[in-house]
Amino acid sequence: MTEPSASLPLAGITVVSVEQAVAAPFATRQLADLGARVIKVERPGGGDFARRYDTTVHGESSYFVWLNRSKESVTLDLKSQAGREILERLLADADVFVQNLAPGAAQRMGLGADALAERFPSLIPCSVTGYGSTGPWAGRKAYDLLIQCQTGLVSLTGNEQGPARVGISIADIAAGMYAYSGILTALFTRATTGVARAVEVSLFEALAEWMNQPAYYTRHGGTQPPRLGTQHATIAPYGAYTATDGKEVLFSIQNEREWAALCEQFLGLPGFVADPRFATGSARVAHREELNAIVAERFGELGSGEVTKLLDAAGIANVGVNDVAEFLAHPVLSARGRWQDVRIPGGAMVPALLPPADLAGTAPRMDAVPAAGEHTESVLAELGYSTADIHGLRSGHVV
Repeated sequence: MTEPSASLPLAGITVVSVEQAVAAPFATRQLADLGARVIKVERPGGGDFARRYDTTVHGESSYFVWLNRSKESVTLDLKSQAGREILERLLADADVFVQNLAPGAAQRMGLGADALAERFPSLIPCSVTGYGSTGPWAGRKAYDLLIQCQTGLVSLTGNEQGPARVGISIADIAAGMYAYSGILTALFTRATTGVARAVEVSLFEALAEWMNQPAYYTRHGGTQPPRLGTQHATIAPYGAYTATDGKEVLFSIQNEREWAALCEQFLGLPGFVADPRFATGSARVAHREELNAIVAERFGELGSGEVTKLLDAAGIANVGVNDVAEFLAHPVLSARGRWQDVRIPGGAMVPALLPPADLAGTAPRMDAVPAAGEHTESVLAELGYSTADIHGLRSGHVV
């Protein structure tokens, strides 16, 4: 069993999680990064189905390796009485319980927030749902892309040829982040008031929060922002253009000073600073096509290195448009020491990014990704089960 460092902020906090896929595991992994002991409860005979999303990381799933380091894995059949009894004993000593079971399953199993409060008044339950535990869609299944569709996000991505999904599990990530911050808030509240408050986060409402700017724009402007690929929908020029060597460079104009610098130092067209078609942010958006043609013509005269040099000299923010391989080799990540090796099932070591929030004087926990059920016997022994008891539970397929 991994012993978290006593110097980490959540050392001494125990989290029990009946979790799968992305949202809940992302929340609990971040708690583990801070030193919490996270006991991940998985199904016997395969575990979290995210283990089988792909096999690209030395035979392991890229999703699972990302989301589950520093946890202990216990396999339990929660449909069996014996499995439920083990879970109850785990919860009796836990500070936080996280679950993202299918709609209604937690309540049927007596694991809803109200039922848990009666049995474990100091336990903080956190439920991650699709559309909330109440309301007309409480019983619907929800996955990341479904939520992207329902919030209107896919109608904002892509280009004039059609919408596109965001290339990462953004709804799951949003829900995992709010579950994480909600749990931290509940732990603080319990520490200061003695009251353990339940946390609930839905994928739909988490991503809905992130949709507020286009929602305001649409409600009050009468039309939603258009799909423009790498172009910004409400600021111009703000997007990627192709240099003569084929490399795309994206730059952003945020204010009138930068617009003047672009005209004078990059475009070589000082008269355009006060041109009524482009003199204000709104005017530049309204005349985007004309402006794009002018910028593209200038890009067509320069290599990407020259573009970057001129834009830098003008004080205009710009970057090359990277693919994932270029991101992996990014000099900021290497120079700042953001990669650290983590062991995965089978013994291989793989580079993992450190958590983005640096806490002065502490180093995050970056322990191994567990195999399914790897810690079952040690955890059961802690609960007082004998070797014979554990053998019987395994023989009965409870663990």
